[in-house]
Amino acid sequence: MSSLHAKSYLLSFLLLLLTSCGDENTGFVKKLFKKDKDSSLISKLPKKEMQSVVERRLDSVFGKLNEMGAFNGSILVAKSGKVLYRKNFGYCNKRTKTLLNDSSLFQLASVSKVITATAVMMLQEKGLIDVEKPVTDYLPDFPYEGVTIKNLLSHRSGLPNYVYALHSHLYIPNFKMTNKDMFDLIKEKKPRRYLRPNRRFNYSNTNYAFLALIVEKVSGKSFAEFLKTEIFEPLGMKHSTTINEIGLDDYNVTKPYDERWKNVEFDASDYVVGDKSIYSTVYDLYLFSEALYNNKILKKETQLLSCKPYSRERFQTNYGFGWRMKDYRKEETKEVYHNGWWHGYRSAFHRKLSDSLTVVVLSNQLNKAAYQTHLIYQVLSTTIDLNAGQEEGDE
Repeated sequence: MSSLHAKSYLLSFLLLLLTSCGDENTGFVKKLFKKDKDSSLISKLPKKEMQSVVERRLDSVFGKLNEMGAFNGSILVAKSGKVLYRKNFGYCNKRTKTLLNDSSLFQLASVSKVITATAVMMLQEKGLIDVEKPVTDYLPDFPYEGVTIKNLLSHRSGLPNYVYALHSHLYIPNFKMTNKDMFDLIKEKKPRRYLRPNRRFNYSNTNYAFLALIVEKVSGKSFAEFLKTEIFEPLGMKHSTTINEIGLDDYNVTKPYDERWKNVEFDASDYVVGDKSIYSTVYDLYLFSEALYNNKILKKETQLLSCKPYSRERFQTNYGFGWRMKDYRKEETKEVYHNGWWHGYRSAFHRKLSDSLTVVVLSNQLNKAAYQTHLIYQVLSTTIDLNAGQEEGDE
């Protein structure tokens, strides 16, 4: 067996061990932490000691994954407004050996959709958008009839994915496709719909690229400017922006890699925003999550609309407005989240609403460990009571 195949086998074996542990089976986690005190005693430790145990345990899990080459990225875990864990593992730039730091910017991939949907719902609250209205009310030359804003938000428009429909345009030299470019090409070619509007759930990046255009049309600002002035600056998200406002060779902009540390090249579609191409950090996403928990940028009733399931044909998981969801029939265990995967980046943004829990994992390498958020839940469940409220004296 070659060294490359041996390493691949070891990585697969490790991930199998990790992912075979369901929420109710924390055997691997418990074995990894066999030197710790008994789990039943850990929950009785003083707050600072308990947080130290959480940090040590998460370091063990993701440190091992990093050593094995199965994870390169940043992690943040917070509960009830308190950051329990924040750590960076690996490289921002492998060639220069630049390590990740707290201000390293990651392309959020489809986690961007959460922010785009929030922008739309902010305009809904101001009475500038009505999600029940057809898209043609906002974009008169939109080439498809019968599609509502709500259809776009919930991925029930049936529209074709522009990434595939415009594939021949993606590799034109030096072409940086804007949302308007995408819109004009779709209008010109009018590729066939996949489905009739509201027929069923069908995930399509086109929906959120159009939503970004609608935000621009309604607000009178560019999408990037709207995010900056209405979300990022008010919430103190100092390291959040879009691809068009940064230099991809800037020191703190992470470089994207595949599993073997080969650079992943971008194409024209990377410059279309709303569906992806927002850059941020784990801490900035924590600030965003906390703003939602505290109803700072959206009212509670608006968030309930966003976290409502809109696809009856889906049983295990569902989709609201920019949020996927698990256990959506049980408010006490309901989890809203979005993962992302795009050109060398993987991202995970998860929130357990009844616990005010936030988990953010951002990676600039295509390794699946970025999605193993259940490992974090296992660590927390063997350390603290996830259903406990804030401790007495906490703000």
